[in-house]
Amino acid sequence: MRLKAVLFDLDGTLIDTAADFHLLLNQMRQEFGLPGLDFQTVRPWVSEGSAYILRHGLADLEPEPATLEQLTRLFLDRYADAPAQRSQLFPGFTQLLEQLEKFDLPWGIVTNKRRRFCDPLLSALNIHADCCICPDDVLHTKPDPEGLCLAAQKLGVQAQNCLYVGDHRRDIEAGRNANMKTAAACWGYISLHDNPEHWQADALVHDCQELLQYILMLLKE
Repeated sequence: MRLKAVLFDLDGTLIDTAADFHLLLNQMRQEFGLPGLDFQTVRPWVSEGSAYILRHGLADLEPEPATLEQLTRLFLDRYADAPAQRSQLFPGFTQLLEQLEKFDLPWGIVTNKRRRFCDPLLSALNIHADCCICPDDVLHTKPDPEGLCLAAQKLGVQAQNCLYVGDHRRDIEAGRNANMKTAAACWGYISLHDNPEHWQADALVHDCQELLQYILMLLKE
């Protein structure tokens, strides 16, 4: 395997977005007269999507499915208006992305986050990926490999020459399904009941320095 490109999941891998979702959820809870939830409770929910966040975050209300759907739409509309109030790159990623440029390694994003939220977030944080694949671009989202294969195509490389980095089991499954090398981002939004060691990733990385070392190792193969 000769590494020719690196792909990242977005929320929980490249960008720490949990604080924004925590803020919006607690604002909504306050509107219903509910006390705020602590950050560490909400953080693992973020990789599961907004519907999951609302289903668990408003469980006190026992909302009907139709009401929950309406609240989720409202939550997403509010998020779309301000997706980067507290979000930021995870520590070390500014330097890591600079290293990829020095290595002349293209890099991209493959996310299950819709483009209406993804593009404003990347713009607000001044992040310029070589490609960004959202659910809007494919018929099947992760763990299906379609998005990863499309990203490789857009970068002009073979999928087998890519590394995909993600913080969820479905990320690793998608990477394996695409015949890519995979790295589990152990700093991400991982449930206390889950264990990345069981995901069958090619590597477990706990910070950007470990990820860089793994990339360097792949470049030498």
